[in-house]
Amino acid sequence: MAQNTETAAQQSIPASGEASYPFLKFLLPSLFGVLLFLIPVPFDGGVTIGVGILAESLQSVFAGVIPAFMTAIIFLSAAGSIAAKTVKPAWITESPALNNLFNVSAPWLVIRVAGFIFAAMTLTAAGPGLITSEVTGGTVLNELIPVLMTWFLFAALFMPFLLSFGLMDFIGTLLRKFMQPAFKLPGRSAIDATASWMGAGPVGVLITTQQFEQGYYTKRESSVIATNFSIASIAFSLVIIGFIGLEQYFIPFYFTVTAAVFIAAVIMPRIPPLSLKKDDYYEPAGKQISEAAPENESAFSYGLKVAVEKANRVKSIKSVLQKGAVNVMDMWFGLLPIVMTLGTLALILAEFTNVFVWLSAPIVPLLQLLGLPEAHAAAPAMIVGFADMFLPAVIGSGIESEMTRFVIAGVSIAQLVYMSEIGVLIIRSQIPLRFWELAVIFIQRTLITLPIITLAAHFIF
Repeated sequence: MAQNTETAAQQSIPASGEASYPFLKFLLPSLFGVLLFLIPVPFDGGVTIGVGILAESLQSVFAGVIPAFMTAIIFLSAAGSIAAKTVKPAWITESPALNNLFNVSAPWLVIRVAGFIFAAMTLTAAGPGLITSEVTGGTVLNELIPVLMTWFLFAALFMPFLLSFGLMDFIGTLLRKFMQPAFKLPGRSAIDATASWMGAGPVGVLITTQQFEQGYYTKRESSVIATNFSIASIAFSLVIIGFIGLEQYFIPFYFTVTAAVFIAAVIMPRIPPLSLKKDDYYEPAGKQISEAAPENESAFSYGLKVAVEKANRVKSIKSVLQKGAVNVMDMWFGLLPIVMTLGTLALILAEFTNVFVWLSAPIVPLLQLLGLPEAHAAAPAMIVGFADMFLPAVIGSGIESEMTRFVIAGVSIAQLVYMSEIGVLIIRSQIPLRFWELAVIFIQRTLITLPIITLAAHFIF
């Protein structure tokens, strides 16, 4: 078998001269993408990826001005959208990219305007305390927005190197026989999971969104990947376990979370609402994928051939960077105003109302049945993560029981569907998941992963 694979590889890779150019056009940009998105790198006492180093470095240098800069961006987003709906200037209507960016529906326009109002109030500390408080608008504008802005800048700019030069096609062909029976997904979805695991959950969702809108995932596949493979990174997991005061348990903690997430990813695609999604492709793109190798050809050889063909359809590096720049504009002008609005509203509900306490009441008997100490105090932490992924750790840090804090931290990472980041990304994309479906998926993931993590906690403590 190894000899056949080696032979196939030798047949697929040109020896020298002009014939080697198509292969190098696949290999070099793909390696650049792998180095940026998929290779773990020690950095600043933790582990991240190349894109993460760029993002965190930029954030540290410009930390003081990012909130004001992003408030200006959100203002331009709202003003441009108002202009597109009223004045309809030619510079917007005659540009496909700008028209797509600013010509939005009425509900999204309202959200963009609200995002600017919230950001301006928070930046100037002029407005109701509900909005401008450090635990609501302040958290979103000063903590969440800077992280997303810098990650989206480099992730969106360089993502074409991961997607456009054949790497997804090559990996998809090789891993199809594992991903298809285990998760009912194409092999290329392993890239989405790895980018999330090594970098950040939103990066995986960005990759999934782009692949769906280009015709490489069906509606069902994109829905499954976005809600099951946007795994919180190792770096963020370290932050959570440290904040909750259990950093000495990180290794068993992360193994436990990984097992829970894996089991959830096997179960979730097989139950509603995800199992009811149609295997239809995004209509404007149509089907663009074929990962199955012909009977007379090895997966390695076929994957390499498809990858080289894909790479050679790229016109130039300039066109790739232009595409990346459009991605950045879409993230900054289209997504971050929504994060500002919905993130602030979600945190207001979490911090200033008893909504999550009421919603978590049915969970108390389950936590007691599972033998968790301080079940009443822990229950809201199991629900509040739907608003923001960091809130469960904030609530859980005040609980005395180490075992209960361990479970809260683990479940908060395994839930994956956070409205302040992942949820907003999904709702704004063309992936066919509605708000109520995300809420159901969040509850399902909680019910699946909670017993697994609690069982592990009983053994550890």
